[in-house]
Amino acid sequence: MSGGCDALKITADDITKMLAATTHIGPVNSEVTMEQYIFKKKSDGVNIINLKKTWEKMVLAARAIAAVENPSDVYVVASRTFAQRACLKFARYIGATPIAGRFTPGAFTNQIQAAFREPRLLIIADPRADHQPVTEASYANIPIVSFANIDSPTKFVDIAIPCNLKSPHSIGLMWWFLAREVLRLRGSISRDMQWDVMPDLFFYRDPEVAEKEEQEMLEAAEAAKPDVPVPTKEDWAPETDDWNEPAAAAAVEAPAAAVAAPAATFQVTEDWAAQSEQTDWSAQPAAGSAAPPAAEQWGGGASQW
Repeated sequence: MSGGCDALKITADDITKMLAATTHIGPVNSEVTMEQYIFKKKSDGVNIINLKKTWEKMVLAARAIAAVENPSDVYVVASRTFAQRACLKFARYIGATPIAGRFTPGAFTNQIQAAFREPRLLIIADPRADHQPVTEASYANIPIVSFANIDSPTKFVDIAIPCNLKSPHSIGLMWWFLAREVLRLRGSISRDMQWDVMPDLFFYRDPEVAEKEEQEMLEAAEAAKPDVPVPTKEDWAPETDDWNEPAAAAAVEAPAAAVAAPAATFQVTEDWAAQSEQTDWSAQPAAGSAAPPAAEQWGGGASQW
Protein backbone atom coordinates (compact mmCIF):
# COMPACT_ATOMS: atom_id res chain seq x y z
CA MET A 1 0.00 0.00 0.00
CA SER A 2 2.31 2.77 1.21
CA GLY A 3 5.34 0.67 2.09
CA GLY A 4 6.85 0.74 -1.40
CA CYS A 5 6.66 4.50 -1.99
CA ASP A 6 8.23 7.09 0.27
CA ALA A 7 5.83 9.81 -0.91
CA LEU A 8 2.85 7.87 0.44
CA LYS A 9 4.32 7.29 3.89
CA ILE A 10 2.94 9.08 6.91
CA THR A 11 4.82 12.10 8.23
CA ALA A 12 5.55 13.18 11.78
CA ASP A 13 3.22 16.16 11.40
CA ASP A 14 0.30 13.90 10.45
CA ILE A 15 0.99 11.62 13.41
CA THR A 16 1.00 14.65 15.71
CA LYS A 17 -2.41 15.70 14.37
CA MET A 18 -3.81 12.21 14.96
CA LEU A 19 -2.51 12.09 18.52
CA ALA A 20 -3.92 15.56 19.26
CA ALA A 21 -7.33 14.51 17.92
CA THR A 22 -7.27 11.21 19.92
CA THR A 23 -7.57 9.15 16.74
CA HIS A 24 -5.60 6.32 18.36
CA ILE A 25 -7.96 5.87 21.32
CA GLY A 26 -10.33 2.95 20.84
CA PRO A 27 -13.14 1.47 22.95
CA VAL A 28 -12.87 -1.30 25.50
CA ASN A 29 -14.80 -3.81 23.41
CA SER A 30 -13.56 -5.06 20.05
CA GLU A 31 -14.78 -6.97 17.03
CA VAL A 32 -12.97 -10.06 15.83
CA THR A 33 -12.32 -8.60 12.38
CA MET A 34 -10.89 -5.38 13.87
CA GLU A 35 -8.48 -6.96 16.35
CA GLN A 36 -5.72 -6.89 13.73
CA TYR A 37 -5.63 -3.07 14.00
CA ILE A 38 -5.06 -3.04 17.79
CA PHE A 39 -1.56 -1.94 18.76
CA LYS A 40 -1.88 -2.69 22.47
CA LYS A 41 -4.38 -2.70 25.32
CA LYS A 42 -3.96 -0.34 28.25
CA SER A 43 -4.24 -1.37 31.87
CA ASP A 44 -7.75 0.06 32.09
CA GLY A 45 -8.85 -2.04 29.09
CA VAL A 46 -8.83 0.74 26.45
CA ASN A 47 -7.55 -0.45 23.07
CA ILE A 48 -4.89 1.59 21.25
CA ILE A 49 -5.21 1.71 17.45
CA ASN A 50 -2.14 1.18 15.28
CA LEU A 51 -1.82 4.48 13.39
CA LYS A 52 0.53 2.99 10.81
CA LYS A 53 -2.18 0.56 9.67
CA THR A 54 -4.72 3.38 9.81
CA TRP A 55 -2.63 5.39 7.36
CA GLU A 56 -2.12 2.41 5.05
CA LYS A 57 -5.86 1.81 4.81
CA MET A 58 -6.36 5.55 4.30
CA VAL A 59 -4.04 5.53 1.28
CA LEU A 60 -5.74 2.43 -0.11
CA ALA A 61 -9.18 4.09 0.18
CA ALA A 62 -7.87 7.27 -1.45
CA ARG A 63 -6.52 5.28 -4.39
CA ALA A 64 -9.91 3.60 -4.82
CA ILE A 65 -11.70 6.97 -4.77
CA ALA A 66 -9.26 8.59 -7.19
CA ALA A 67 -9.71 5.69 -9.63
CA VAL A 68 -13.38 6.62 -10.23
CA GLU A 69 -13.56 8.63 -13.46
CA ASN A 70 -16.62 10.68 -12.57
CA PRO A 71 -16.27 12.11 -9.03
CA SER A 72 -20.03 12.63 -8.74
CA ASP A 73 -20.50 8.84 -8.87
CA VAL A 74 -18.84 8.63 -5.45
CA TYR A 75 -21.52 8.91 -2.75
CA VAL A 76 -20.76 9.98 0.80
CA VAL A 77 -23.26 8.98 3.50
CA ALA A 78 -23.26 10.29 7.07
CA SER A 79 -26.29 10.09 9.34
CA ARG A 80 -24.56 10.97 12.61
CA THR A 81 -24.61 14.60 13.68
CA PHE A 82 -20.86 14.74 14.34
CA ALA A 83 -20.01 13.53 10.82
CA GLN A 84 -22.47 15.53 8.70
CA ARG A 85 -20.35 18.68 8.46
CA ALA A 86 -17.25 16.65 7.54
CA CYS A 87 -19.28 14.71 4.96
CA LEU A 88 -20.46 17.88 3.24
CA LYS A 89 -16.97 19.42 3.23
CA PHE A 90 -15.40 16.24 1.89
CA ALA A 91 -17.96 15.98 -0.92
CA ARG A 92 -17.41 19.64 -1.80
CA TYR A 93 -13.64 19.40 -2.17
CA ILE A 94 -13.45 16.13 -4.11
CA GLY A 95 -16.67 16.63 -6.13
CA ALA A 96 -18.61 13.70 -4.63
CA THR A 97 -22.35 13.51 -3.96
CA PRO A 98 -23.24 13.88 -0.25
CA ILE A 99 -26.16 12.30 1.59
CA ALA A 100 -26.05 13.96 5.01
CA GLY A 101 -28.76 13.16 7.51
CA ARG A 102 -31.44 10.53 7.16
CA PHE A 103 -30.91 8.00 4.40
CA THR A 104 -34.06 7.20 2.39
CA PRO A 105 -34.59 3.41 2.36
CA GLY A 106 -34.57 1.98 -1.15
CA ALA A 107 -32.39 4.73 -2.62
CA PHE A 108 -30.01 2.10 -4.05
CA THR A 109 -32.50 -0.69 -4.78
CA ASN A 110 -35.95 0.75 -5.57
CA GLN A 111 -35.91 2.08 -9.13
CA ILE A 112 -39.46 3.46 -8.93
CA GLN A 113 -38.83 6.17 -6.35
CA ALA A 114 -37.46 9.57 -7.33
CA ALA A 115 -34.47 9.31 -4.99
CA PHE A 116 -33.04 6.25 -6.76
CA ARG A 117 -29.25 6.46 -7.25
CA GLU A 118 -26.61 4.22 -8.75
CA PRO A 119 -23.22 5.05 -7.17
CA ARG A 120 -19.94 3.58 -8.32
CA LEU A 121 -18.42 3.82 -4.84
CA LEU A 122 -19.93 4.37 -1.40
CA ILE A 123 -18.16 6.03 1.54
CA ILE A 124 -19.68 5.45 4.98
CA ALA A 125 -19.02 7.50 8.12
CA ASP A 126 -20.08 4.82 10.62
CA PRO A 127 -21.02 1.23 9.62
CA ARG A 128 -23.18 0.80 12.72
CA ALA A 129 -25.23 3.98 12.32
CA ASP A 130 -25.36 3.73 8.50
CA HIS A 131 -26.35 0.06 8.32
CA GLN A 132 -29.19 0.71 5.85
CA PRO A 133 -27.04 2.07 2.97
CA VAL A 134 -24.46 -0.67 3.66
CA THR A 135 -27.11 -3.38 3.29
CA GLU A 136 -28.56 -1.87 0.11
CA ALA A 137 -25.09 -1.39 -1.40
CA SER A 138 -24.40 -5.08 -0.83
CA TYR A 139 -27.52 -5.93 -2.86
CA ALA A 140 -26.34 -3.73 -5.77
CA ASN A 141 -22.68 -4.90 -5.61
CA ILE A 142 -21.42 -1.42 -4.75
CA PRO A 143 -17.93 -1.29 -3.15
CA ILE A 144 -17.95 0.27 0.30
CA VAL A 145 -15.27 2.34 2.04
CA SER A 146 -15.98 3.00 5.70
CA PHE A 147 -14.40 4.50 8.79
CA ALA A 148 -14.62 1.90 11.53
CA ASN A 149 -13.89 1.79 15.21
CA ILE A 150 -12.48 -1.26 16.96
CA ASP A 151 -16.00 -2.39 17.94
CA SER A 152 -17.69 -1.56 14.59
CA PRO A 153 -19.20 -4.33 12.43
CA THR A 154 -17.39 -4.75 9.13
CA LYS A 155 -19.92 -6.93 7.29
CA PHE A 156 -20.16 -5.95 3.60
CA VAL A 157 -17.37 -3.35 4.09
CA ASP A 158 -14.57 -3.67 1.54
CA ILE A 159 -12.09 -1.12 2.96
CA ALA A 160 -12.28 -0.35 6.69
CA ILE A 161 -10.22 2.57 8.02
CA PRO A 162 -9.65 2.08 11.77
CA CYS A 163 -10.00 5.26 13.81
CA ASN A 164 -11.79 6.74 16.80
CA LEU A 165 -15.41 7.49 15.86
CA LYS A 166 -16.45 8.86 19.24
CA SER A 167 -14.43 12.07 19.11
CA PRO A 168 -15.73 14.88 16.82
CA HIS A 169 -12.15 16.06 16.23
CA SER A 170 -11.03 12.59 15.22
CA ILE A 171 -13.91 12.22 12.76
CA GLY A 172 -13.24 15.59 11.14
CA LEU A 173 -9.50 15.00 10.94
CA MET A 174 -9.88 11.61 9.23
CA TRP A 175 -12.22 13.06 6.59
CA TRP A 176 -9.71 15.88 6.07
CA PHE A 177 -6.87 13.38 5.61
CA LEU A 178 -8.89 11.37 3.10
CA ALA A 179 -9.85 14.47 1.06
CA ARG A 180 -6.25 15.71 1.01
CA GLU A 181 -4.90 12.33 -0.09
CA VAL A 182 -7.47 12.04 -2.90
CA LEU A 183 -6.56 15.50 -4.20
CA ARG A 184 -2.86 14.64 -4.05
CA LEU A 185 -3.38 11.44 -6.04
CA ARG A 186 -5.37 13.37 -8.64
CA GLY A 187 -2.60 15.93 -8.91
CA SER A 188 -4.79 18.85 -7.77
CA ILE A 189 -2.43 19.77 -4.94
CA SER A 190 1.28 19.16 -4.46
CA ARG A 191 2.82 17.02 -1.75
CA ASP A 192 5.58 19.58 -1.25
CA MET A 193 3.13 22.25 -0.09
CA GLN A 194 0.59 22.27 2.70
CA TRP A 195 -3.09 22.20 1.84
CA ASP A 196 -4.57 25.66 2.40
CA VAL A 197 -7.78 24.15 3.87
CA MET A 198 -7.59 23.81 7.64
CA PRO A 199 -8.87 20.69 9.44
CA ASP A 200 -11.05 22.93 11.61
CA LEU A 201 -13.52 23.30 8.74
CA PHE A 202 -14.31 19.58 8.99
CA PHE A 203 -14.94 19.62 12.75
CA TYR A 204 -18.43 19.54 14.16
CA ARG A 205 -19.61 22.84 15.62
CA ASP A 206 -22.38 23.16 18.16
CA PRO A 207 -25.02 25.60 16.81
CA GLU A 208 -25.37 27.32 20.20
CA VAL A 209 -21.63 27.79 20.59
CA ALA A 210 -21.32 29.02 16.99
CA GLU A 211 -24.13 31.53 17.54
CA LYS A 212 -22.50 32.73 20.77
CA GLU A 213 -19.15 33.21 19.04
CA GLU A 214 -20.80 35.13 16.22
CA GLN A 215 -22.57 37.39 18.74
CA GLU A 216 -19.26 38.06 20.51
CA MET A 217 -17.63 38.96 17.20
CA LEU A 218 -20.43 41.42 16.43
CA GLU A 219 -20.10 43.02 19.84
CA ALA A 220 -16.33 43.33 19.41
CA ALA A 221 -16.84 44.94 16.01
CA GLU A 222 -19.28 47.43 17.51
CA ALA A 223 -16.85 48.27 20.29
CA ALA A 224 -14.02 48.80 17.81
CA LYS A 225 -15.92 51.44 15.86
CA PRO A 226 -14.60 55.04 16.40
CA ASP A 227 -16.79 57.38 18.45
CA VAL A 228 -18.46 60.09 16.38
CA PRO A 229 -18.28 63.51 18.16
CA VAL A 230 -21.67 64.99 19.06
CA PRO A 231 -22.14 68.59 17.86
CA THR A 232 -22.20 71.17 20.65
CA LYS A 233 -24.80 73.85 21.23
CA GLU A 234 -22.68 76.56 19.59
CA ASP A 235 -22.71 74.68 16.27
CA TRP A 236 -26.42 75.13 15.78
CA ALA A 237 -28.26 78.21 14.46
CA PRO A 238 -28.80 81.08 16.92
CA GLU A 239 -31.87 80.66 19.05
CA THR A 240 -34.72 83.18 19.14
CA ASP A 241 -36.58 84.26 22.22
CA ASP A 242 -40.05 83.84 20.74
CA TRP A 243 -40.57 80.93 18.35
CA ASN A 244 -44.12 82.12 17.49
CA GLU A 245 -43.03 85.58 16.34
CA PRO A 246 -41.99 84.67 12.76
CA ALA A 247 -45.11 82.61 12.31
CA ALA A 248 -47.34 85.44 13.56
CA ALA A 249 -45.66 87.97 11.27
CA ALA A 250 -46.11 85.65 8.31
CA ALA A 251 -49.77 85.14 9.23
CA VAL A 252 -50.34 88.94 9.30
CA GLU A 253 -48.57 89.55 5.99
CA ALA A 254 -50.46 86.79 4.17
CA PRO A 255 -54.00 88.36 4.52
CA ALA A 256 -52.63 91.80 3.64
CA ALA A 257 -51.10 90.48 0.43
CA ALA A 258 -54.33 88.72 -0.40
CA VAL A 259 -56.32 91.95 0.02
CA ALA A 260 -53.81 94.07 -1.92
CA ALA A 261 -53.76 91.80 -4.96
CA PRO A 262 -57.17 91.82 -6.67
CA ALA A 263 -58.31 88.50 -7.85
CA ALA A 264 -58.31 88.09 -11.59
CA THR A 265 -61.70 87.30 -13.07
CA PHE A 266 -62.14 84.96 -15.98
CA GLN A 267 -65.24 84.42 -17.98
CA VAL A 268 -65.97 80.81 -18.73
CA THR A 269 -67.47 80.22 -22.16
CA GLU A 270 -67.90 77.26 -24.43
CA ASP A 271 -65.38 78.59 -26.95
CA TRP A 272 -61.80 78.19 -25.67
CA ALA A 273 -60.41 80.49 -28.36
CA ALA A 274 -62.70 83.33 -27.19
CA GLN A 275 -61.27 83.25 -23.64
CA SER A 276 -57.83 84.50 -24.76
CA GLU A 277 -57.20 87.94 -26.19
CA GLN A 278 -56.68 87.80 -29.93
CA THR A 279 -53.65 89.75 -30.96
CA ASP A 280 -52.00 90.18 -34.34
CA TRP A 281 -48.26 90.03 -33.89
CA SER A 282 -47.54 91.34 -37.37
CA ALA A 283 -49.77 94.42 -36.87
CA GLN A 284 -48.02 95.58 -33.69
CA PRO A 285 -44.52 96.86 -34.47
CA ALA A 286 -42.14 97.51 -31.64
CA ALA A 287 -42.27 100.93 -30.06
CA GLY A 288 -39.70 103.44 -31.31
CA SER A 289 -39.07 101.62 -34.58
CA ALA A 290 -40.23 102.93 -37.95
CA ALA A 291 -42.70 100.86 -39.92
CA PRO A 292 -41.07 99.10 -42.88
CA PRO A 293 -42.17 100.04 -46.38
CA ALA A 294 -45.24 98.33 -47.76
CA ALA A 295 -43.18 96.53 -50.37
CA GLU A 296 -40.94 94.88 -47.73
CA GLN A 297 -43.72 93.64 -45.45
CA TRP A 298 -43.96 89.83 -45.41
CA GLY A 299 -47.67 89.63 -44.71
CA GLY A 300 -48.87 92.50 -46.94
CA GLY A 301 -49.14 90.83 -50.35
CA ALA A 302 -51.72 91.50 -52.97
CA SER A 303 -52.99 87.97 -52.74
CA GLN A 304 -54.25 86.23 -49.59
CA TRP A 305 -52.11 83.15 -48.73
